[in-house]
Amino acid sequence: MLGIVTTRTGSRRVFPGLLAERRPGLVPGAITAVVAVALATVAIYPLEQVASAVSLSVVYMPAVLLVASIWGLRLGLATSLLSAAAFNFFHIPPVGRFTISDSRNWVALAAFTVVAIAASAISEVARNRSVEAERRRAEADLAAAVARELLARNDTAEALAMTAHQLAAALVLPSAAVELGAQDGDERRRALPLRDGAGEQVATLLIPRAPLAEATERFLARVVPTLEAMIEIALRRDALQAEAVETASLRRSDSVKTALLRAVSHDLRTPLTAIVAAGHALASSALDDEDRLELSAAVVAEGERLASLVDKLLDLSRLQGGGAVPRREWVSVEEVVLAARESLVDRAPDIRLTATADLPEVRADPAQLERAFANLLENAGRYSGGAPVQVNAVHARGRVVVSVVDQGPGIAPAEHERIFEPFYRGRDRPPAAEERWTGAGLGLAIARGFIEASGGTVQVESLPGQGTSFIVSLETEPARQPEPIL
Repeated sequence: MLGIVTTRTGSRRVFPGLLAERRPGLVPGAITAVVAVALATVAIYPLEQVASAVSLSVVYMPAVLLVASIWGLRLGLATSLLSAAAFNFFHIPPVGRFTISDSRNWVALAAFTVVAIAASAISEVARNRSVEAERRRAEADLAAAVARELLARNDTAEALAMTAHQLAAALVLPSAAVELGAQDGDERRRALPLRDGAGEQVATLLIPRAPLAEATERFLARVVPTLEAMIEIALRRDALQAEAVETASLRRSDSVKTALLRAVSHDLRTPLTAIVAAGHALASSALDDEDRLELSAAVVAEGERLASLVDKLLDLSRLQGGGAVPRREWVSVEEVVLAARESLVDRAPDIRLTATADLPEVRADPAQLERAFANLLENAGRYSGGAPVQVNAVHARGRVVVSVVDQGPGIAPAEHERIFEPFYRGRDRPPAAEERWTGAGLGLAIARGFIEASGGTVQVESLPGQGTSFIVSLETEPARQPEPIL
C-alpha cells in the first residue's frame, strides 16, 4: 500500500479555513444578539444629551453587523428586528410602550429597520464571498503542495504518502491513502478512482466510508481533478526517467562492447598473431636448436600474456555482473602483497615492501585482494621506467593503509577517476613502457572493484612528472572488548 496516513483529532490542520463555512451554534448567537442590543440600548442614554434620540439608531448597527457576519442572515434579521423593538420601546416617545405618537418617528424607525435588514444581507453576502475565497485559496495551496510533492520527489511512493497526509489533514479525516492502480474499497474505506486524460484509472484514493460533510464532498469534487493530473504527470516523469536510465545503460553497454571489441581486435590479436607465426616457424627444418628455444619461449610468453588478458576480462565480467561475491576472512596484507608479486612471474617489478611491526590483519577476500594488488603492482611496474616500486603498509585510525608508489611520469588530475574506468588507458605513457608493457586498460578497474567488494577503498595521488601513489584502505579486526570482571 502506498500513502497511508493517520491523523489525530485536535492536531493542527495544514490548510485552515477549508471548512470555514461552519458557523457557531445558534444559542451563542442568540445570546450575543441580546447582549449586543442591550449594550447598544444603554449606550444611547448618555448620547441623548448631545443628539436627538431618533438620530441615534445607528448605534444598533454594529450589533446587527456583528451577528450577521458570524451567524448568518437569519440571526442578523432577528437582531435587526430586536434592535428596532428596543429602540422603539426605550427611546422613541412614548417611552416604555410599543406605540409611536409622532408620525415622523415612524419614518425613522422604518428607515432604521430597512437599513438594518440590508446591512444583514450585505454582511451575509460578504461573508459567503470571504468563505468562498478562503476555500479557493486553501484548495490552491493544497494543489500546489500536492504538485510540489509529486513532481519534486524522485520517489513516487514517498510522494504519494505525503500527498495522502496532506489530504487527510485538509479534510480533517482520520486516515487517507493513495494507491497506484485500481483498488477496491471495503467496509471501512471508500475507493475513489483517479483517472488520466485518456480515462484509464491510474490510482485510487481511499478515504473512510463514514458520511462526509457537504463541504468535504465539494472539496473532493474540486481537488480530485488536480490530483489526477498531478499523478499522471508524475507517472509520465517516472516513465521518462526509466527510459533515460535504460538509454544510458544501453549507451554504457555499447561503449563496453565497443571497447571490448577493440581489445579483442588488438590486445587479443597481437599475442595470437605472435603464437601463430612462431608455430609456423617451428615447423621449419632450417631452424637450429637455439632458434627453436627462442620461438618456444616467445610462444609461452605470448600465451601467458593472452591468458592474463582473458583472466582480466573474466574478472571484469564477474564484477559488472555482480558475481564477484567476496568471501571475507582475516588475512595478512604482507602475505597478500608477496603472493601478488609472485603471481606476476617475470612481469613482477622490483618491489620494496615496508610494513610496521604492529600491522593487524584485514578482513577481505584473500583471492580477490591478491588479484587487486597484482594489478596495482603490474600497473606501477609498467610506468616506473625500471625504477623500484615502493609498497608501504601502516596501521592508522583503525584501518590498514597500503600505498603503492612508483616513480613514473605521473597522472594529470583530470584523469584521476578516469583511469579506473574499464578499457581506459592513460594518455601520457613513456615509449619504453609502451613497448614492454601492453594492456587493455582493465587492471585498475578490476583492482578497485575487488577492493571495494571487500569493504575497502582505493584512491590515486599523483602529479605530472612526480610519480603516482595508489592508496588502499582496508578494514582491520575490531578491537575486542575486555571481559567483565566478576
